[in-house]
Amino acid sequence: MVLNHGVLGPVDRIANNDPKDWRSCFDVNLFSSIAFVRHCVKSFPACIQADRVKVTAALPHLRKSKGRIVFTSSGAASKHFTGWGAYGCSKAAIEHLAVALPVEEPDVIFVSVKPGVVDTEMQRQVRTVHASTQDAKDVELFNNLHKKGVLLQPHQPGNVLARLALDCPQELSGKNLTWDDDSLKAFQDL
Repeated sequence: MVLNHGVLGPVDRIANNDPKDWRSCFDVNLFSSIAFVRHCVKSFPACIQADRVKVTAALPHLRKSKGRIVFTSSGAASKHFTGWGAYGCSKAAIEHLAVALPVEEPDVIFVSVKPGVVDTEMQRQVRTVHASTQDAKDVELFNNLHKKGVLLQPHQPGNVLARLALDCPQELSGKNLTWDDDSLKAFQDL
């Protein structure tokens, strides 16, 4: 299972944020991942036809199959960009979740991966919509990466995430890695 979702907002200095906005960010970026660890969608085609989602506990199936969960983290989990407090904290919590779960669930492999600076809608919003609530140096950094054409294409880290979900070795369980880490060379198309 690959858990690759998240929201950036609220994007503003921490002193200007309302805690309820942080809760919304954590609901999406952290608590939904915890819910996915506990549950998975069952009978997807039937759910579409029935206009309802049937949920079953995922962990028993993952334990039995020696399954894998790959969390998408962010460089913002360990490096602060002004205005990204909620996002960075929520991704740091994801990284801790990936470290904690293998201790409690040793029959399941958990790993978190920082995908790098990827050319996504979120990245476009960093350069445009949220530019006024970030430090100018950070906006300039992301604008320059875009102008130079060095943003990663989604398939680059995406392939690594998908391959890890299929074949992540036990020795990587509990690790927080970057998508281009040497230990992930076998999963990369560089």
